[in-house]
Amino acid sequence: MYVSITGLRVKSLWHLPRFWWHALRSFRQAQKAEGVLSVAVRNVDGVQHTLTCWPTRKHMLAFMRSGAHLQAIRAFRDIATGSTIGFEADSPPSWDAAIAKWKAEGREY
Repeated sequence: MYVSITGLRVKSLWHLPRFWWHALRSFRQAQKAEGVLSVAVRNVDGVQHTLTCWPTRKHMLAFMRSGAHLQAIRAFRDIATGSTIGFEADSPPSWDAAIAKWKAEGREY
């Protein structure tokens, strides 16, 4: 399976409404995306994280490059900072393991 972990921090309180508008729409899209195995979100130390699992990287990329999520990507630089990591795994990581891997290996955007 392909695991994707994202962590975003809103640049300012002013951007919160726009951030949440994009986040909620992207979350709903992910829940209905073809092949999605799991979708979870959690705030850790002021960073909003997503943890998604997919059968393949191809499934994740199809989701990432379409619909509400694509719109969120286009707005990202204006409203947030953050990093992501994607990797192959045999099973979904725990939240603790996911956050540790994200901190150690996440790619800044």
